[in-house]
Amino acid sequence: MNRHLRYTLLLGLGLGMGLSSCQDLDLTPSDRPTDATFWTQAADASNVLNSCYAGLYSSEYFFFNETLSDNAFNKSDVDGSNARNIAEGAYGTNQSRITNEWGFHYGGIRACNRLLNNINKITSLDAGLKARYIAEAQAIRAFHYFQLMTWYGDVPLITTEISVTEANALPRASRADVLTFVLSELDAAAAVLPVNTAYGAEDKGRFTKGAALALKARALLYEGRWADVSAITTQLIGGQAGAYSLFPNYAGVFSPTNENSSEDILDMQYAFPLRTYSVQRQFIPRTEGKLVCSIAPTQELVNNYVMANGKAINEAGSGYNEATPYTGRDPRFGATIVYDGYVWKRPDGSNITIRTFPGTGDNSVDRADASPTGYYSAKYFDPTADANLNSGLNLMLIRYADVLLMHAEALNEQGKLSAADWNTTIAALRRRAGFSDAAALSFPSGDQASLRTVIRRERRTELAMEGLRIFDIRRWRTAETVLNGYAHGIKTGDPAVDNGYIRVDQRTFDPAKHYLWPVPQRERDINANLTQNPGW
Repeated sequence: MNRHLRYTLLLGLGLGMGLSSCQDLDLTPSDRPTDATFWTQAADASNVLNSCYAGLYSSEYFFFNETLSDNAFNKSDVDGSNARNIAEGAYGTNQSRITNEWGFHYGGIRACNRLLNNINKITSLDAGLKARYIAEAQAIRAFHYFQLMTWYGDVPLITTEISVTEANALPRASRADVLTFVLSELDAAAAVLPVNTAYGAEDKGRFTKGAALALKARALLYEGRWADVSAITTQLIGGQAGAYSLFPNYAGVFSPTNENSSEDILDMQYAFPLRTYSVQRQFIPRTEGKLVCSIAPTQELVNNYVMANGKAINEAGSGYNEATPYTGRDPRFGATIVYDGYVWKRPDGSNITIRTFPGTGDNSVDRADASPTGYYSAKYFDPTADANLNSGLNLMLIRYADVLLMHAEALNEQGKLSAADWNTTIAALRRRAGFSDAAALSFPSGDQASLRTVIRRERRTELAMEGLRIFDIRRWRTAETVLNGYAHGIKTGDPAVDNGYIRVDQRTFDPAKHYLWPVPQRERDINANLTQNPGW
């Protein structure tokens, strides 16, 4: 547990807020921030950089992004995320999530630009440390721009400190130019940043060479630049950018006792009680979270989990039995999804059997505040959280398992996935999960398309409830299929309607407009040079 960095992250967040408020002081020039008495000692740079880390990402985005996809359903807008509206296609240019995400990332960019513009004023800062700080800020800024271009496409590209007046007149840069900037910044950062093993315990959680390259691989993955992706993932797998490996136990990856493991490449660092989040109240069983279940896994996600023999549930010879649907499934299923009959272990060591069928108790699907799908999530439950479920458990943005998945996908799209590659990627993930059946571990026969189906299913399973599914179905251009129609829950409904699987929400996805979010109307109201995305 890296208490030093997490404590300074908290200080940095406060400092960042203080610096932001300084922009309103009536100094010359009146619309430009000044740092006349700041930037004099090494600690100034460190504190501002820590504020950049504090604003890297949001726990709410991390968890609620899953409900934008076909993996989960957002029943109640407890956090103001508007996730349900977005998943239903019932949103517009003034939607708060759309507006807030734009502002969140530009706030992060502003903090990074502040550091990059002023760090050279500190003459006492060690040259090597200064170079590292610059590289870290570049990587964080690249992360923000990657998120912006993924959601909005063309966005203003701001690479230096500018005044509010200047910012409010900038046009959108092309998505291609933003991508070029992101990739070049990550290259520059990776050339300077140390590998993960070079950091001491007090610096865990900072950007590393491996994190910069893994983020670059993800950006290239979203672009379908397969050869470039596999070139980077080959470096990461080969140990050329740090020492990474799969944690031995799948469920253990997400345990507070195993933070900063060999699988963790980039994360959000938390520290109880200084920096916490309580989102888990909204996805664990109602009796345990004592709040409305707002993040409920869908039947569609449950159906994605293969059987222990590696076969999909609808595949001949799978052995799937609809009367005992949770028996003999992928071992990751029970580490991720809480289902009817699930034995939940409480922090005090006692157990409770979770019943979700109608009329079975406080966790049942017919309760207004319970899961509407009959499923809850177990992943990222923190048994060390306080009574209000405030958690200090780190949230991983990129882990080594994703590198293996990216590698397998990129090789297959090039027609190059071999049995050896399968063994070091998909089979390795399955072995770690607990598969033992040779059929599940062996390189499957079939063409590129059939392997694509297997790899995409594996990706959905391995990364379930980690907020990445929405980006995958957008880049695969399958959102228009999987997000049009009903999201379902357990089989307790009318057998004549969807075979009895309850309908919990009707989704709509218009491919003519929904692959990009609209530019927030609030931004266009103050900047006449911002154009709008098609269909909005």
